[in-house]
Amino acid sequence: MKKYDVAIVGAGPAGIFTALEMLKKGSKKSIVIIEKGKSVENRKCPKAKTGRCMNCKPYCHITTGFSGAGAFSDGKLSLSYEVGGDLPQLIGEDIAQETIDYTDKIYLEFGADTHVEGVGNTEEVKEIRKRAIQAGLKLVDCPIRHLGTEKAQELYFAIERYLIEHGVEIMFDSQCSDLILDGEKCLGVKIANKNSTEEIYADHTVVATGRRGADWLEQLCTDHGIAHQPGTVDIGVRVEVRNEVIEKVNQVLYESKLVGYPKPFKNKVRTFCQNPGGFVAQENYDNDLAVVNGHSYKELKSDNTNLAILCSHNFTEPFNQPIAYAQKVGELTNMLGAGHILVQRFGDILDGKRTWQKELSRSNLKPTLPDAVAGDITAAMPYRAMINIINFIQAMDHVVPGFASPETLLYSPELKFYSNRVKMDTDFNTNIKGLHCLGDSSGWTRGLMMASVHGVLMGRILA
Repeated sequence: MKKYDVAIVGAGPAGIFTALEMLKKGSKKSIVIIEKGKSVENRKCPKAKTGRCMNCKPYCHITTGFSGAGAFSDGKLSLSYEVGGDLPQLIGEDIAQETIDYTDKIYLEFGADTHVEGVGNTEEVKEIRKRAIQAGLKLVDCPIRHLGTEKAQELYFAIERYLIEHGVEIMFDSQCSDLILDGEKCLGVKIANKNSTEEIYADHTVVATGRRGADWLEQLCTDHGIAHQPGTVDIGVRVEVRNEVIEKVNQVLYESKLVGYPKPFKNKVRTFCQNPGGFVAQENYDNDLAVVNGHSYKELKSDNTNLAILCSHNFTEPFNQPIAYAQKVGELTNMLGAGHILVQRFGDILDGKRTWQKELSRSNLKPTLPDAVAGDITAAMPYRAMINIINFIQAMDHVVPGFASPETLLYSPELKFYSNRVKMDTDFNTNIKGLHCLGDSSGWTRGLMMASVHGVLMGRILA
């Protein structure tokens, strides 16, 4: 048996910044971080050599390990409280923005690029906003600090070394299997590694398992009576266009954060994670679920830009398992793609036909995910979500002429698993004494910066 003051489950941004802020506040408390994956320097995706996803076991190195999934995608920090989830509703908008500014300085200390995208260019932004308004969309102003996939890995490696050098113990290749509870009090966690199982006791247990661990945390909540409620689940596609089509928006904003409520259903639909000159990527979750994402490097550039279009779904009565719903959509899409990501041309969707591989080879637009399988995503995508996505893309065409081109590519499934929302007070206490839930798995944040902010605020409380 081991005993610590603080045990953190998950070495993503929320968990990392909890420990980091405790150190910065001069805390002498003993801290352990329990991480299912490997250290950042040992996270290796074989696709760079093989050219295709190898479905690595026991987990995908892109989604699991020190720094979490976000740092190995595109590494963008959203510098506005309006972007990144609902944490400002819990702590207040002013505190959220102040903490974003503070957290951003920490990223700069560890080597983040000083350049901020999406500031200035006032007249050009006005023109883009005018076209968005005409199309029935809202443009959300959000400065972006782009780390870049490869630079983010260097930055998080520096943070990893800092934590270890300052006494934080990090247990890699160690999976948390359960909580240790005594009535309504959390005493620690049970973990399993390659050779053994053990119990870790702590005065405070912080669960920060990210989007990948959202369904696991939801099951914990159900098993142990941790107060929670179903939240929103995002189902969508990753869209890829030539850089020339979206060049102006890339130059002026870098990332166009657009929100709409297209007819007839008026669900919230939004753009997310835009990658100028980027690459579409596959990530593998548990149960061999393959989902699509996007990467953007600082140095290596493609001829294309990709971004997600996500449709928000809410479930309450009688069904209240949004994560399971999204997983079923993903599984059905994977089935049609024989375990691979499906890709389809937008024009073929409108024409009611599947896309064939030979048609992709004739196009101006070459897929940056070479092992994606040409097919028919509409055979798996729920009708409501598909209609929302089609109508949103056509509205986007008014903002970015050519966005709804027949050769525009749609990859599926793009799923965001953070729908389970844990009920907490403003000090992030759950109804189980000594248990705190942070980051995307808690349902309160979305993305690198807001998860990091959640960690900073937790670190101050625990320090």
